[in-house]
Amino acid sequence: MSDADAKKSHAATVRRLEQSSGKLAAAAIARMDQQLPWYRAMPPENRSWIGLVAQAGIAAFTEWFRHPDAPQAISTDVFGTAPRELTRAVTLRQTVEMVRTTIEVVEAAVDELAPPGSEAALRNALLVYAREIAFATAQVYAQAAEARGAWDARLESLVVNAVVSGEADEGDVSRAAALGWRTPEHVVVVLGSAPNGDSELTVEAIRRAARYAKIQVLTGVLGKRLVVIAGGSDDPLQVARALIGPFAAGPVVAGPVVGDLLSATRSASAAAAGLRACAAWPDAPRPVLADDLLPERAMAGDPAARTLLVEEIYRPLQQAGSALLETLSVYLEQASSLEGAARMLFVHPNTVRYRLRRVTDVTGWPPSDVRSAFTLRVALMLGRLADGDATS
Repeated sequence: MSDADAKKSHAATVRRLEQSSGKLAAAAIARMDQQLPWYRAMPPENRSWIGLVAQAGIAAFTEWFRHPDAPQAISTDVFGTAPRELTRAVTLRQTVEMVRTTIEVVEAAVDELAPPGSEAALRNALLVYAREIAFATAQVYAQAAEARGAWDARLESLVVNAVVSGEADEGDVSRAAALGWRTPEHVVVVLGSAPNGDSELTVEAIRRAARYAKIQVLTGVLGKRLVVIAGGSDDPLQVARALIGPFAAGPVVAGPVVGDLLSATRSASAAAAGLRACAAWPDAPRPVLADDLLPERAMAGDPAARTLLVEEIYRPLQQAGSALLETLSVYLEQASSLEGAARMLFVHPNTVRYRLRRVTDVTGWPPSDVRSAFTLRVALMLGRLADGDATS
C-alpha cells in the first residue's frame, strides 16, 4: 500500500471511529450490564458516570489514533468526566474489568471500522492504546490513594492532637470513626520520643506493629513526641511493649486504661505527666506505667497524681483504722525493719507483719518493696498536708 493509500485508509478509519463512537459506547455499556454483576448492582448515578468514562475512552482513542505520529501516551483526562468520589465507589479491579470490556467491544468491531487491508493497523493501535489506558488507570487510583492518605493523615493528626491537648469532643469521635476507629471498650495512650527522620515512616511502623498485635491505633508525631492512642486491650503495659519498636531511645510511658476515646484525654494527661517526671527515676523500666510514676509526678507538681496518692492510698488507710497508718509510718521511719517497728509500737513483730499485709490489701502497694515503700511514704506526706490544710 502506497503512502497516499495508507493516509486515505487511515482517514477513513478515523471517520468510521467518529461515526461509531456512540454506538460502541452503548455496546460497551450493554456488555457490562450483561457480564459484570457489580455494574448492575450500582446506583443509576454511578452507572451513568461509568458510561461517560467509557464514551470518553473511545473518543480519546479516536483522537489518539488520528495522530499516529504523536507521542504514544494518553492522559488521565479520560477519567476526568467522572467525579473523584467514583474511585471510592468503583474498585481498581472493577475499573480494569470496565476498560477490558470496552476494549473488547472496539476490538470486535475492527472489521467494520477499518477499510479492507487496514484491520491489522487498527488492532495494533488498539493494543498499544489498551496498554496506555492501563497505565492511566493505575495512575488515577494511585493519585486518589495518595490524596486520600494525605487527608486521612491530617484527620488523624487532628484527633490525636485533640486528645493530647484535652480538647477532644464528639466531633473528634466522628473523625476517628471515619478513619476506621471501631469504639473499643479499652483505650490507652502511649507517649515517647519520636525518632529522627520521616514521620510518615514512623507512623506506618506503628500501624504495622498494631496490626501484628491486633489492636486499633490512632497515631501521630507531635513535635518531638510520638503519640499512640491504642484500643482493644485492657493491659496498658502489654500494649506499650507491642508498640515500642518505632519509638526513639528514652522513656516510653503508658497512661491508664479508660473506657472510650473522649476519656483518653485523662490517659494522655497521665502519660504526659509521667514522661515529664521520668527524669526523677532514671532506672524506670521501659516502658513504664504512668501510675508507677505517681510519686515523681506528684513532686513535679502534677495535681492529678497528688489526688490519686491521697485518695487511693492515704484515705483508704485512714478509713481502715489508725493502727494501719501508725504501723506503716513507724515501719517506714525504722528503715523497713519489722523488729524496730515492733519495739517502737510495743507489739510483737508478727503483729507488725499482719498489719503490713493489711496495708498491702488496702492500697495494693506492699511496704516491703523499696519502690512501693517510696510511693507509700509520699502518699502519707501528701495526706498529712491535705489534713493540715483542711484544719487550718
